[in-house]
Amino acid sequence: MPLTIGQPAPDFSLMNQNRKPVTLSDLRGKRVVLLFYPMDFSPICTTEHCSFGLELHTIQAGANTVVFGVNCDHPFCHEAFKKQFNIPYDLLSDTSRATVKAYDMYWGVEPFNASKRGTVVIDESGNISHWSQVEIGDHRSVDSIVKAARA
Repeated sequence: MPLTIGQPAPDFSLMNQNRKPVTLSDLRGKRVVLLFYPMDFSPICTTEHCSFGLELHTIQAGANTVVFGVNCDHPFCHEAFKKQFNIPYDLLSDTSRATVKAYDMYWGVEPFNASKRGTVVIDESGNISHWSQVEIGDHRSVDSIVKAARA
């Protein structure tokens, strides 16, 4: 079941591309935008992150918002993906799939044991303010992410 607006966001601690932990509860007081995506280096995911990165200043709409890409790939893969495409925000690694499952963003074991493509926004109090998912083969637009980030 999707998370509902207003419910507390499940806490997590995930490694970023530099193998440093990022813990949601440490970000209390900030708006957190989680961009779930299936795989590093796949065509749609690459196109999305390249366009989101170019418009990060618009998505953040202020210093109080942080953006993270989240999927099940390993931090070493994230490091290469971020470097090759100059992605300006951290990519978080959920190799256990616990976080993608907690956020109802798990695609399933078949065919790729990967995350769904979706957006979750957590408000400054730690509650869900936006939850949406798109089909795996669909692109999210920068406008849709900006609108979600301001929900």
